[in-house]
Amino acid sequence: MRTHITSGSLFEEQIGYSRAVVDGDYVWMSGTTGYDYATMTIADDVVAQAEQCFRNIAAALAQAGCSLDDVVRAFFIVPKREDWEPCWPVIKKYLGKARPTSTLIHAGLATDAMRIEIEVTAKLPKAG
Repeated sequence: MRTHITSGSLFEEQIGYSRAVVDGDYVWMSGTTGYDYATMTIADDVVAQAEQCFRNIAAALAQAGCSLDDVVRAFFIVPKREDWEPCWPVIKKYLGKARPTSTLIHAGLATDAMRIEIEVTAKLPKAG
């Protein structure tokens, strides 16, 4: 059974996608940026954006019945190389226990305000 999870982001409605999809034993998360979806604002600082990315991801994972500790794969997109290393402590803070596989690419994002995008896949914990 497939379940669609939304964050309430206007982007999801306008473009036609879900923040996450639960299918089988896995949660497939869309690329998530540092927008605070309650206010539709984004911080200027890449570290603050990374923190907000993880808050957004954690909220969607909780709706799916799991947490950041269940993440098995992470994919990072950072437009500016110099923005990557400052994010390391944030990534370790949120994914240090799970220690998922990960990939980083440097590429442009949808707007210049976006300085990091994070996509994850999580495995739902077994019942019992």
